Amino acid sequence: MKKNVTILGMLLWVAMPLMAQDWKLVWSDEFNKDGRPDSTVWNYEQGFVRNHEDQWYQPQNAYQQNGLLIIEGRREQRPNPTYREHARYWGQQRKTIDYTSACITTQGKYSFLYGRLEVRARIPVAGGSWPAIWTLGSGMEWPSCGEIDIMEFYRINGVPHILANVAWGNDQHYQAVWNSKKTIFDHFIEKDPNWAQHFHTWRMDWDETAIRLYLDDELLNEVPLASTVNGSIGRHQNPFNRPQYLLLNLALGGDNGGTIDDAAFPMRYEIDYVRVYQKAKR
Repeated sequence: MKKNVTILGMLLWVAMPLMAQDWKLVWSDEFNKDGRPDSTVWNYEQGFVRNHEDQWYQPQNAYQQNGLLIIEGRREQRPNPTYREHARYWGQQRKTIDYTSACITTQGKYSFLYGRLEVRARIPVAGGSWPAIWTLGSGMEWPSCGEIDIMEFYRINGVPHILANVAWGNDQHYQAVWNSKKTIFDHFIEKDPNWAQHFHTWRMDWDETAIRLYLDDELLNEVPLASTVNGSIGRHQNPFNRPQYLLLNLALGGDNGGTIDDAAFPMRYEIDYVRVYQKAKR
C-alpha cells in the first residue's frame, strides 16, 4: 500500500507543472503603488447609479495602500448636487448624500473573452454592506449585454448570503433571466468563525461551454452557456460569447443591502489583486 501511495504521489508531482502550464497570466493589477488606481485601466462611476443604493459613488473612496486596493464606505452628509424638485429619477429625488463609496470599472479600457479570473479580497460584512466582483458586456442594453456576478454579499430577509450569479436578456426591456446561487453565510462561518477577518479567493472559469464560479476552490455555481441565449431584444445571441469588462464596488443599502449599520463606518473592502489567465497555446 505504501508503495502505491508513493507512486501516486510521484505521478501527481509530475503532473502539477503540466497543469500549471495550462493557464497563462495575461493581465493583472496587483495594486502595489500607493495612490489612485491606474487610470489607464480603471474608470470611476459617479453619483447615485443603480438599485436605489444609499451611497454616492466618488473617486476619492478608492485608493491603493500597502499593496491593496481599498474601496471605502463612509458616513458623510452634504447636499445632493443633482437634486431636482419633481424629478423622476430616484437619484435626483434625494436632497442629501448620506453615504459615499466607490465603484471602479475597466469599461472601454480592458475586457476579456474566456479564461480564468481570480480576485483575492477581504469583504466587509456589517449591516448594509453590499460588496461585489462582477463583469458586464458591451454593445447591448442590460441585461442582454450579459452580467456575471463572481461575488455579491448581502442579506436576504435579514440573513447574510454570498451569491454567485449569471444574468442575460429575455423579451422585455431591463428584465433579466437569472441563474443565481445563494449560499448562506453560516456555511462559511461554520468552517472558520473568523472568516470575515481573512482574505479569500473568488474565481471564475469561463470557456465556450460554461461559466463556473468558485470561492476558495469551492464551486458555488455552474452555468452552461447553452442556457444563456438572449431573447428578441438581444437578437437571440449569447452574450457570453463576447468580451466582458470588470467592476469592483462597495454598495450600501438600496434594494438588497439592507439596513445600514452606522457604527461600522468606515467600511473597508480590500482587494489584494485581480488576475486574468487564459489557456496557453500548445
